[in-house]
Amino acid sequence: MSEGEKDGAAVRFPPPLLPLVTILAGVVLERWWPLAAGFDLPTPERYWVGGVAIAVTMLVLGLWPVVQFRRSGQSELPWRPTPLILKDGPYRFTRNPMYLLMVLVCVGVAIILSNAWIVVLTPLCAWALYWFAIRPEEAYLERKFGDGYRNYKRSVRRWL
Repeated sequence: MSEGEKDGAAVRFPPPLLPLVTILAGVVLERWWPLAAGFDLPTPERYWVGGVAIAVTMLVLGLWPVVQFRRSGQSELPWRPTPLILKDGPYRFTRNPMYLLMVLVCVGVAIILSNAWIVVLTPLCAWALYWFAIRPEEAYLERKFGDGYRNYKRSVRRWL
């Protein structure tokens, strides 16, 4: 890496903005142009399934990786330097537990709100996360860690 080059992935914005925009766009679209009236789930089940799913997922895929990052002395912010590759905890199953969480939160909110538009927009959110956050991070990690990161990529899936 050259002297003038910053040590960090070339992620240009906070990735949680993508699911937030997805959810807000789904809410606005549903209000203007309802997509599926039959998508409505019974209220108690909807809240339990969506709410519990979001809560459990946030604990496992949200907090656990952040705690791991901080314990290892690094930041969860993708544009900050990465001193080492984490391979334990949720990183044994997915290379991107926090991005997976963001996609699952979109699905959970879609269930809670009975909003089919959010369901339709969620794959676009996943694609945008891949294109604007995961790709730059993976390129950075390959430059920095070389074969160590490539071996990790071969043994652990990107999403699940």
